[in-house]
Formats: sequence, structure tokens, C-alpha cells
Amino acid sequence: MTGLVAGVGFRAATTPEEIVALVRRALHEAGLAPDALTALATAADRAGAPNFLDVAAALDLAPVGIEPTALAAADAQVVTRSARIAASRGVGSVAEAAALAAAGPGARLVLPRIASAGATCALARVPDQDGRR
Repeated sequence: MTGLVAGVGFRAATTPEEIVALVRRALHEAGLAPDALTALATAADRAGAPNFLDVAAALDLAPVGIEPTALAAADAQVVTRSARIAASRGVGSVAEAAALAAAGPGARLVLPRIASAGATCALARVPDQDGRR
């Protein structure tokens, strides 16, 4: 996949509205337009959750579930470390690992994980040929 990917981690009870607001905040903090996003990614076991699917629909994005092996492979580039998530998921940040894995080989974080009360969001993409992120 190419383009800008929003990776999210979320608690089961988190509302779609909270997650959408967090993704929009991430874009704002990164100085990017909402139409720059090409996909919304999370851990594969959460990708079918109604709140995640509602967020993807609200943002008009393809929902992407990332398998544990792909999350683990991206963990070397994860800059945020949550002890709780590392213990339960084996990665420092689901949001960062999902964004990096979904963006594809060569992806870099555009915005490390930010958080709301029940969710996290990170942005990643493959740098352009001229090195721009």
C-alpha cells in the first residue's frame, strides 16, 4: 500500500466519534489534509470491530487489519513504548506498528502515537522519491 496511513489502537468501548476526532487531530498536528489518508489500520483481531468499521466508513477509508507477525516486524521502527501494550501485544504501540506495516516497505512515521481517553493514532507513509515524508 502507498500513501498516508492512520494506524489506530483502541479499547473495545471507545466510540467511533472519539476515534474519528483523534485521527483528525493527528492530521492537524502533522499539518496534513484529511484527503491525504489512504487507509485506516489496526490489529487484525480488531479490524472487524463495529466501531473500527464505523470509523473507516466515516472517513471514507479502506479498513486494514494487520496480523501479529506484521505488527512485530514493524516494532523495530516504533518509537513509543507502552509497557501494557508490549505485554499484551508484543509491540510498543499498536497504532505505530499498524500504520508502518500498512504503509509498506520503507515506511516512516509522519506522526508518532497520540492518544485520547480510549484510543491511540499514528501516521505513517513511504517517503517520496525525493525523500519527503
